[in-house]
Amino acid sequence: MSFLKRLVTWWNGQTLATQVWTSRHGVKVGDDDQGNIYYQTRDGKRRWVIFNGEAEASRVPPDWHGWLHHSWDEPPTKAPLVHKAWEKPHQENLTGTPAAYAPPGSIRRAQPVARADYEAWQPE
Repeated sequence: MSFLKRLVTWWNGQTLATQVWTSRHGVKVGDDDQGNIYYQTRDGKRRWVIFNGEAEASRVPPDWHGWLHHSWDEPPTKAPLVHKAWEKPHQENLTGTPAAYAPPGSIRRAQPVARADYEAWQPE
């Protein structure tokens, strides 16, 4: 079943065709802290990522995103970006997951904060 899944689905990692293309034409450039592996062709014209797990574009850190889109020539393994002290570590988009942000008054919170800044309308 896993062979069939790899043959026809791209969202569960690389397909069989991508694995063959990568083995024939790809040169490994590096990987990130999430286990994603980055490749380019020998001539450097094409760049791609093989995701470790679900293929979700927001899992690509900004350093690698710039390299993938040819914003800079050198990958973060050769020329790491300088990060400011106030920058938070990269985090994938959590929208639609249980870990998504819920503001203090949200009904999605287990214990919503009591609101005293407005009075709910009650029909008469």
